[in-house]
Amino acid sequence: MNNFIGRRQTRTRIKEALAAEGARDRITVRGWARTVRRGKEVAFIALNDGSCFASLQVVLSPELEHYEAAVRCGTGACLEVEGALVASPAAGQRWEVHARQVRLLGSSDADYPLQKKRHSFDFLRSIAHLRPRANAFGAVFRVRSALSFAIHNFFRERGFLYVHTPIITANDCEGAGEMFRVTTLDASAPPHSEGNIDWSQDFFGDRTGLTVSGQLQGELFASAFSDVYTFGPTFRAENSNTSRHAAEFWMIEPEMAFADLAEDCALAEDFLRYLVTFALQECGEDLVFFNERIEKGLLDKLEALAAAEFQTMSYSEAVQRLEKAGRSFEFPVAWGADLQSEHERYLTEEVVGGPLFVTDYPTDIKAFYMRQNDDGKTVAAMDLLVPRVGEIIGGSQREERLDVLQGKMTACGIDPQHLWWYLDSRRWGSCPHAGFGLGFERLLMYVTGMENIRDVIPFPRTPGNARF
Repeated sequence: MNNFIGRRQTRTRIKEALAAEGARDRITVRGWARTVRRGKEVAFIALNDGSCFASLQVVLSPELEHYEAAVRCGTGACLEVEGALVASPAAGQRWEVHARQVRLLGSSDADYPLQKKRHSFDFLRSIAHLRPRANAFGAVFRVRSALSFAIHNFFRERGFLYVHTPIITANDCEGAGEMFRVTTLDASAPPHSEGNIDWSQDFFGDRTGLTVSGQLQGELFASAFSDVYTFGPTFRAENSNTSRHAAEFWMIEPEMAFADLAEDCALAEDFLRYLVTFALQECGEDLVFFNERIEKGLLDKLEALAAAEFQTMSYSEAVQRLEKAGRSFEFPVAWGADLQSEHERYLTEEVVGGPLFVTDYPTDIKAFYMRQNDDGKTVAAMDLLVPRVGEIIGGSQREERLDVLQGKMTACGIDPQHLWWYLDSRRWGSCPHAGFGLGFERLLMYVTGMENIRDVIPFPRTPGNARF
């Protein structure tokens, strides 16, 4: 078997081959061998190129040149196959390729770790450089790619401007201090001034870190373009090893000028429904796999959300409902405390039986930029809760009044001078505006049924782990 390709042949993607309307006398496919089976008079290779979930069966007869080398190629080998696309007599597949020529593009040793058996997700995380070839992760990353397109398409259809907000920033949007530091100073002997590190000598002349959110910059662009959105990586130096937290993840953050909390909720509802509907329509083969292997009832869950009526309830009413639940929650329920996942799931699954917006949270548990309500105790914030997960979207109407915003920053221990540029947007042409954030990986977990955030991002970054 010759590994010299020679003049490049026109490649047919396996997805296209499997969807062909008729037989073809000549076809060239390329991909990786998922399995190699040898019978008495014929051999079979299941070839997959990632274009779809299914593999294409390649039939090799002993008369094939370099037949013995071909059937010894091994699982994981990269092959080019030229032959005829013919109707398959086997159940469950319409077409197969009868090979006339097989070329080895990349060999695979016998110790290739992805053999034909079920592997645990823990094991597959340890070989994240190879796991995209596994069925589950091929499906995950096709869905991730499709939904990335859908996100941009949703906002483009509605006239939103796509903004690339900075990854390196001198501000902490959430005020939690969980930022990764970005510096060129000598870590063993940084310069000091008056007993503190002198950040003015750093590369940017200031203390900088990786962004936790593009929201503040998004607000600035909304004051010029009205409707904008960001979609990019964000970072949290939070030492949390739960299945829902990662140090690097992607966020979608729209911002709308001239919008209040009700309009913010309406956009969030349209957005989530659009994405779920898109996945059902465009990712059917992969979702069937998730429904059968990962989460029973996944398709029913997604179809129910796509058709659901989204309910709205104030935080105060939600607390009252929880207090009257007649059950013991792990986390106590009290007005002024943040809702936990168990509370959110009870509200969505047992109180309203569907998606739910909880609005008007206590001021003390929400960020400084959220608009103060007239009662002086709550802010115009919202969380969208969905069954089986809890919170999936969080947003608010922003505080557009300069004096109120300055007072809230001071009360939170944020130096207004440090965000002078943000306050300028309230000095010159301020207007009511609102927005929300959706963690892309949280969305993917919901749509695929995958239970660990590490399994819906190509190369997860978590405490103690930045391999690959």
